[in-house]
Amino acid sequence: MKTIGIIAEYNPFHAGHAYHISETKRVAGGGSDIVCVMSGNFVQRGDFAVFEKHARAKAAVYGGADLVVELPSPYALLSAEGFARAGVSLLDSLGVCDSLSFGSESGDVTVLAKAAEAIITREAAATLREWLNKGAPYALAQQKAARATLGAEAEVFMSPNNLLGIEYLKAIMAAKSPMQPMTVRRVGGGHDGKTGWSASAIRENLAELVTPGLSTVFQAESDDSRNQRGLSRTLQTEEDNGRDTVSLSPVLRAELDAGRGPVTAQAFETAVLSRLRKLEDLSGLPGISEGLDSRFLRYISTEATVAGILNKVKTKRYAMSRLRRTLICACLGITSDITAEPPPYIKVLAMNSTGMRLLREIGKHAAIPIITKPASAKKLSGRAGDMFKMEAAATDFYVLGYPGAAMRTGGQEWKHSPAVCTGGQE
Repeated sequence: MKTIGIIAEYNPFHAGHAYHISETKRVAGGGSDIVCVMSGNFVQRGDFAVFEKHARAKAAVYGGADLVVELPSPYALLSAEGFARAGVSLLDSLGVCDSLSFGSESGDVTVLAKAAEAIITREAAATLREWLNKGAPYALAQQKAARATLGAEAEVFMSPNNLLGIEYLKAIMAAKSPMQPMTVRRVGGGHDGKTGWSASAIRENLAELVTPGLSTVFQAESDDSRNQRGLSRTLQTEEDNGRDTVSLSPVLRAELDAGRGPVTAQAFETAVLSRLRKLEDLSGLPGISEGLDSRFLRYISTEATVAGILNKVKTKRYAMSRLRRTLICACLGITSDITAEPPPYIKVLAMNSTGMRLLREIGKHAAIPIITKPASAKKLSGRAGDMFKMEAAATDFYVLGYPGAAMRTGGQEWKHSPAVCTGGQE
């Protein structure tokens, strides 16, 4: 029996994610176990997760995963390269994963592996630096480097899930990981699309529950316009789901009822601005280079909204997701040195009976401490202890975005045990 790792955000978990898990199991055969490394309350696109991490992890377990562990926020808020590297490191540290599965538009791991090998050559690195020096954004510079090295085969770099898959493959190569890569062809809606299996469509429709007609605070003018589909399709159950329908699991519906979601950037406008205006030095933040810190400081003091800051700082060189990540890191006190080394602990978010068996096996092999309950977190020391305290503070900030005021109490990171999922969904 194989144990297969998946690196994900599940923001929120939907039918497309369930399809990826089921296809992974089918292709691998033999009743494979699934371990997911999932972003916590902050996500790589530079935003607040629409539902808190334990609920999203629980939905993933009911959707086919066996064990879900957390990718700490400092790593979840890195570039795609850093995100992939940290996720692979965390899966390796478990000591049980045979393979890494990811979705891609290509569906051909051989093609993606060839692309990953090509983009790390000296020739590609030189072309990449050349275009970066010309002021090109990283994604465009990477595409130019790929085309110079691969020719027409560089087309794989034009699709977002292919790009992330290539980063996973690069991370496996760099770490000399024993995990074997596998990919499932992505079907349904595109990445951040507005139809089919799209987490973006679900998030945007959920946002209408909080502030109808308003775009997200972190959406600048250059981003895609708001999707206008109705909430009726967003809130269908899994049983009603079809390939052209987005859905929300009963677990996440319960979060809505409890007042713990949806969490949207609108709720943080004042809090974000307040934290930003206290800052005098942004030079140590992830993603800061070439005077970007000065641009931020200039507009933090003159703009009245977060979107206003982003629109003023934005240039062709900087992707909006990079700028959003920088702002959140500034709010949370995350600096580049914090992520210079791999994640220092494994925190369990949710599991089923198979996951509990896996956890016992992981306990025999894990290279870093395992946190299964709040009491074990209090025993962490050194770098691991410092990072958990930072995560706890990040959670205290995140819960301020809950629609239900009674849900916004502090200290929740120290009280929340993993979700144990047995039987059907609640």
